[in-house]
Amino acid sequence: MAPYESLNYMEEDGLFTSEELMIRDTVRGFVDEEIIPVLQEANRAEKFPMDLIPRFGEMGLLGSTIQGYGCAGLGHVAYGLVMAELERGDSGIRSFCSVQGALVMYPIFTYGSEQQKNKYLPKLATAEMIGCFGLTEPDAGSNPGAMRTKAEKVPGGYKLNGNKMWITNGCISDIAVVWAKLDGEVRGFIVEKGTKGFSTSTMKGKFSLRVSVTSELHMEDCVVPEENMLPLAKGLKGPLSCLTQARYGIAWGVLGAANACYHTALNYAKERAIFDGRPLSAYQLAQAKLVKMVQEITKGKLLVLQAGRLKEAGKLQPYHVSMCKMNNCRVALDTAREARDMLGGNGIIDEYPVIRHMMNLETVNTYEGTEDIHRLVVGQEITGTAAFR
Repeated sequence: MAPYESLNYMEEDGLFTSEELMIRDTVRGFVDEEIIPVLQEANRAEKFPMDLIPRFGEMGLLGSTIQGYGCAGLGHVAYGLVMAELERGDSGIRSFCSVQGALVMYPIFTYGSEQQKNKYLPKLATAEMIGCFGLTEPDAGSNPGAMRTKAEKVPGGYKLNGNKMWITNGCISDIAVVWAKLDGEVRGFIVEKGTKGFSTSTMKGKFSLRVSVTSELHMEDCVVPEENMLPLAKGLKGPLSCLTQARYGIAWGVLGAANACYHTALNYAKERAIFDGRPLSAYQLAQAKLVKMVQEITKGKLLVLQAGRLKEAGKLQPYHVSMCKMNNCRVALDTAREARDMLGGNGIIDEYPVIRHMMNLETVNTYEGTEDIHRLVVGQEITGTAAFR
């Protein structure tokens, strides 16, 4: 197959700085050389390639937009390009880095004490420490305000009781940022591995995101010390702001998966001879499908690029991110499905990455806010009326 190149149909690469493109190309090489070669077996075995974790830290891919504390301090557009390259490899790889940065390091950096920042952020940046984000519950997915996990003030700290599920990295984490209701108000707590009453279990049998570690968190009279509460996180704004950071990265990331599927379909169509010996790419239906991919991926790229520039200017709003996540996840999933169809029977075997991306994107379109939930967020913004009922 021809060497990978991401779509640049409208010469949109000219809208990036030379530094942003250098960062993208560096991560692209890392994905080509160290990530893609291990994915087939990792996906078959439903096992995360743990050897990659220290490399994420060495390359500055964890909490990369944070200034200080050993973090890379990248701009938000450069970060988006990084997420796209990682997800070109696999959504589970991007999820690891996205969770570590946007859902663990971001809340500690934004809502934590200076003591918490100094204790955790440098080790999280180097991957000496791994974290997870405990918000979703069995009966509280799209409505996190319905969480049942409770925190109770006790001498010297807080006692947590409850369960979280669909937690990326949970079973391999050293700390968990857990959200619980204290006297009816949502607060954030840092729970360290080994804390009495805290345990995890692995969720098995997934047909999607098989490379990612997906877990449940269990807290039974789990007492964390006073200093492990995030002092500035009060109410749902705390966890929801973290999700906004993660969704921004996802909106970029899925374009990497879409590009991988398009690249595979295009090269397959050029090489696959059918009927009278002409390549598949010489037929109108095949060209129509490829054009649709180019059209939608290009629009999605311009959408997140504008979001990134708004974010760097301090103007990006959650409803902007909802538009990006809703649109680009759908674009990526549709692209993967079309690419799978173009490959025919070869589309369902893992010699090609398309079926793995397609299955992964079913999850990515669902988690961090489903497509319909984001549609309602955008609907509320443009009409002024909430319709979450």
